[in-house]
Amino acid sequence: MNDFNVLVALLGALILCLSLLSAWLAKSPLPPTLIGLALGVAIGPHALGLLDLEAMGDKASLLEKAARLALGIGLVGVALRVPSEFPRKNWRELLTLIGAGMVLMWIVSTTLVYLILGLPLWMAALIGAILTPTDPVAATPIVTGELAEQHIPERIRHAISFESGANDGLGYLFVFLAFLMLTMPAGEALAHWLVTTLLWEVGAATAFGLMLGYLSGKLLRRAEASGAIKQEWRLVYTVALGLLAIGAGKLIHSDEVLVVFATAAAFDQVVNASDRKNEEQGQEAVNRFFAIPIFVLLGSAIPWHGWQQLGWQGPALALAVLLLRRPLTMLALRPLLPGVRSVPDALFMGWFGPIAVAAMYYAAVIEQKLGEPMIWDVVSLVACASVVAHGISGAPLTRLYGRVSASTGAEHA
Repeated sequence: MNDFNVLVALLGALILCLSLLSAWLAKSPLPPTLIGLALGVAIGPHALGLLDLEAMGDKASLLEKAARLALGIGLVGVALRVPSEFPRKNWRELLTLIGAGMVLMWIVSTTLVYLILGLPLWMAALIGAILTPTDPVAATPIVTGELAEQHIPERIRHAISFESGANDGLGYLFVFLAFLMLTMPAGEALAHWLVTTLLWEVGAATAFGLMLGYLSGKLLRRAEASGAIKQEWRLVYTVALGLLAIGAGKLIHSDEVLVVFATAAAFDQVVNASDRKNEEQGQEAVNRFFAIPIFVLLGSAIPWHGWQQLGWQGPALALAVLLLRRPLTMLALRPLLPGVRSVPDALFMGWFGPIAVAAMYYAAVIEQKLGEPMIWDVVSLVACASVVAHGISGAPLTRLYGRVSASTGAEHA
């Protein structure tokens, strides 16, 4: 209990300090995700020693719960950020980006893990699957704010947001296919994956989430029409919806991350968007409150000894995944994506597909099932490399992309 109180007090103190410096942070080229990671390293067991997740008990369980909560709140924010008409107008492109894009990223990531680390194929496929989804929490600082609105076209910002939300949940399919192939005979694993994973844990999760989001949206609209709800409670309602979805998804033993995204997407199609801008700003503030602690936890949970044991292959893998996993995918899919109108569009979307909270979540889930610490060693290294690389490059590359797009006459809308 004392360790938990220390954790709560430390996180609260850090957020208080960052709040007092928020005006300076808004002008800083470094996003809150990177600052949170650095603070986590500073207070972790290998620096100041103020926070040690290992001493609190089950580190993997704690990281799983924290990441699940951050994803639940973040995915609702993604739904509010993307206009409701965008997925309706661009559904073919989004299906290609999410479906074919995830398969290609999984293949590239698996190949890199297999070749560089020399792991058995299905273990490489498992780690590759964990590294496949792009992350909505880490992507938020890239696609929101004045800098993003000034330099990044809406079609690119909305595509990155929607994709990062959808493929977090769908990554479950790839992660558990590899996990089942590692732990069961092939025939039994495929049967379990088709019946339990695909039909129930993913299919039923999607249907449940869509129903929950639709009903929640209808109830909100009815309450607004009758004057039963005050305007300032809309934000409370959306945050509560995210918590309900993430908790209910776990209770029905389904893909709870997909439940949240499906809920938020359906909710967004039903609710009145007249006050979207104010609500979006409020939701982003809530997202920031939940996002900073998860990156502090990541920084404090870095397995420095495990990274050292990976040798040169660890940094080589992280670099290769960042440079190849998504950029190659976006360049390959560009002819099939009408919204990606140029090579700079493809390169920008290809680079800014961060790996962070979703990878933490899946790595923590699998570590509890397999008891293999190397998975966390590899995933945490790539995730930290992504947070640092995308955090440092976010502002300058956004400005560069804006200048290149303007010089070539590309449309901003």
